Amino acid sequence: MKCAIGLILSSAVLCAGAGAQSLLVANQGNATLSVIDPASGKQVAAIEEKTPGVHGHEVVASTDGRTAFLPIYGSTGVGKPGIDGHEMLVIDVPSHTVVGHVDFGHGLRPHLPVLDAKRHLLYVTTELDDAVTVIDTRTLKIVGKVPTGAEQSHMLVLSHDGTRGYTANVGPGSVSVLDMIGRKKITVIPVSHEVQRISISNDDRWVFTSDQTEPMLAVIDTKTNKVARWVELPGTGYGAAPTPDGKWLLVCVPSANEVALIDLSAMRVANAIKVPATPQEILIPPNGAVAYVSCNKSGKVAAIDLKSWKVAKVIDAGPGADGLAWAK
Repeated sequence: MKCAIGLILSSAVLCAGAGAQSLLVANQGNATLSVIDPASGKQVAAIEEKTPGVHGHEVVASTDGRTAFLPIYGSTGVGKPGIDGHEMLVIDVPSHTVVGHVDFGHGLRPHLPVLDAKRHLLYVTTELDDAVTVIDTRTLKIVGKVPTGAEQSHMLVLSHDGTRGYTANVGPGSVSVLDMIGRKKITVIPVSHEVQRISISNDDRWVFTSDQTEPMLAVIDTKTNKVARWVELPGTGYGAAPTPDGKWLLVCVPSANEVALIDLSAMRVANAIKVPATPQEILIPPNGAVAYVSCNKSGKVAAIDLKSWKVAKVIDAGPGADGLAWAK
């Protein structure tokens, strides 16, 4: 069946109950969004993106788990020539149907959606506007922008109170610090010649981004807005996420097909966990028992048990598995 804005649902789609938990995976390789039952580790739906030549990279779900937001980035990678995406799809998770979209009005490569549920806002990095676009989740209207002061603002993380934002600016190799309430840039922190991905500690003290020219993780002090130290990695780092207890930071190392485990008290790698090729992004659901790792080249998602520090399950997703979200 064909929906109004041009997405076709896979014939294998099975409707999930409204209360079901789902792991969402944005697959760049075949332009689909996988809906996975985390209990069984099976894909129950594959939503195909039918806008010619473009696909989404990242996805987020509302706090009630019913709605997913999928920006359609374009046809290429950050900083590379190609088709520039201009819209974001709005998906009803229980029925696996697209129920609306947000049109940004021009090609600007919308990438990472981040939810501020307290303020009913959705932030989306919009690279070609050198900004983060602000959307009201109640009306799905664009209500403002936060300038980043840098090109290729690819990824965004918020402080836990939602007042500060930090973007990883890939090509410039910097991190922008943003006042999300005043919607203005505070400063831009130089880090390296190129950076990727960004995460924040549970106490908001540290922001982390991976140097793409050396196997090093930059640790930014949010009090001084400066790089305070570096952590050596077993290879070039990528996506990262802290454990719920705040003691560990998991960092994808794509070149080694590993997830490095950083002891945040010592600021050093304490262990490394082998995963399928090539780890991209890490998601830890609210229960904090498992870390899901999207593995791009293998089209898999590895589920790491956070007690044993071992891969407990490998889940089939789609080719180019990348962005992850949890729909409870």
